Amino acid sequence: MESYEIRVRPMRGVKEDVSREVAAVFVNGYEKDLAFLSNNRERLIEAFQKMICTDVFYFAILEGDIVGILACSNNQKRALTIDKSILREYFGFVKGSMAYHFMKDEFNKKLPYQDDTAYIECVATTVKARGKGISTALMNYVLETENYHRYTLEVVDTNEVACRLYKKLGFTEFERKKESFSKLKGFTHRIYMELYVANK
Repeated sequence: MESYEIRVRPMRGVKEDVSREVAAVFVNGYEKDLAFLSNNRERLIEAFQKMICTDVFYFAILEGDIVGILACSNNQKRALTIDKSILREYFGFVKGSMAYHFMKDEFNKKLPYQDDTAYIECVATTVKARGKGISTALMNYVLETENYHRYTLEVVDTNEVACRLYKKLGFTEFERKKESFSKLKGFTHRIYMELYVANK
């Protein structure tokens, strides 16, 4: 198997502004989910660039390009702060208001976790970098450098590649929730997984 030189860095420790590149990977990874907002990638990138929480994001570099992202959130900070005025500015009053309504609970809600628990969210890679171990490198870096006792994440049942990766890393399922409007959304269950790490 071919090996790749992947470097992972926390966004908070970087002098240069990489928020645009990180937002581009986010849009690339969640293109299907964001299609209801706009098909204009530039507009999506500009909007989400302004809502990223740099304190919790990590990015992976391959051959000089940022090709993967991961947010390690906690009960104080989430990956994104969904802002109604930004969404309205970029996508219009009606679409922006609707997007805010649907996304605010997903991202603006405080996580119901203890201080020793992290929530892995917004794991994404660019299309050209898939299958090169980017997500694994991001996960391993976070698990090795962060000091949480418990890590949790959510994955949909149709994302078999991610499910396999998380199981390989030692995550186990602790809850499964049936999704409403599942046919429309393209998946049936949200699977919640966790990993306990011995204190470093």
